Amino acid sequence: MSGGVDSSLAAVLLHEQGFRVAGLTLKLWDPNRAAGARGTGASASHEHGPAADAREVCERLGVRHHVLDFTEVFERVVIDDFVREYGSGATPNPCVRCNALVKWEALLRMADRLDAEFVATGHYARVIHREDGVAELRKGVDTSKDQSYALWRMGQEHLRRTLLPLGGMRKTETRRMAAELGLCTANKPESQEICFIPDNDYVRFLRARDERSGRESPGFVRGELRTFRSNELVGTHGGTAHFTIGQRKGLRVAFGRPRYVVRIDPPTHTVWIGDTSDLETTTVQAEHANWSLGRAPGAGTRSTAKIRYLHAGASGRVFPASDGSMAFIFEEPQRAVTPGQSLVVYDDDLVLGGGVIRPVPGEKAS
Repeated sequence: MSGGVDSSLAAVLLHEQGFRVAGLTLKLWDPNRAAGARGTGASASHEHGPAADAREVCERLGVRHHVLDFTEVFERVVIDDFVREYGSGATPNPCVRCNALVKWEALLRMADRLDAEFVATGHYARVIHREDGVAELRKGVDTSKDQSYALWRMGQEHLRRTLLPLGGMRKTETRRMAAELGLCTANKPESQEICFIPDNDYVRFLRARDERSGRESPGFVRGELRTFRSNELVGTHGGTAHFTIGQRKGLRVAFGRPRYVVRIDPPTHTVWIGDTSDLETTTVQAEHANWSLGRAPGAGTRSTAKIRYLHAGASGRVFPASDGSMAFIFEEPQRAVTPGQSLVVYDDDLVLGGGVIRPVPGEKAS
């Protein structure tokens, strides 16, 4: 329970359905600590803030509320990876990594301790438990809030024990029900930023980490700005961490027409700039693939895929590989495919699986 309206209502709904409920709040990041500080591993009391709101909801239900300090695990699994990815020229999605590798691991650990059969969250996605024991991850009914994209790393070991009571609801309905129930979290605003970078200033966060570690990230090594097609040197920059694929602002080079970041080459610290057409591609490659049904689809399976959270999705064919990677070939070119983001593959509203996008080999400036 994060202390927000979604997890609060999820707890209430399950309690009303007759489940024996216990609340769990994870301490993942201490906003009062300096950026880059390590978690202490000490017990988190969380007397104020999200945990206090979650505890109030639990007290109203007459159920126990627990707090687990996972700051060290979160630091190692999520934040360190975030820093490495930016240093390698990628644009990571830490929430995807956190869900399966931190949050669900903590939930299942506590569930085992409490002898609980299921874990639950307030995510807007659905888990369908089939009679043959397979659990399907599907999109939430509220397409504007669907969070299935961020759950593609979930395996059957997670999904079989997961309940998502808000998956069949719309956010407006959640707010209304929470208000009618008088929940203290009913009108809490949604979080829009990464939890450990509340000001959304990634560069400031990364620089602060460098200062504490005493070493410079590869993402802040100065490099060249070059045109994608003609390989012309047009300027220099202060590090690849300042850029992401599709970026237009902050290039500090005048061209007389819109230009975009179309490629980042970490080994040479080069940022390539091109036209909007240079951002388009039909082939996307991804690694660390996970198939939510426990098996990969057949090569060439027609499906749809999303290349970022707000992407509408587009049709194509998926080609899983035996080394844990996959390729997806879209029927129509897609714009600004970004290494580090997730490629998530669907059969209608069923999540087949996903992977982490990587550059296509050989996709270089001439």
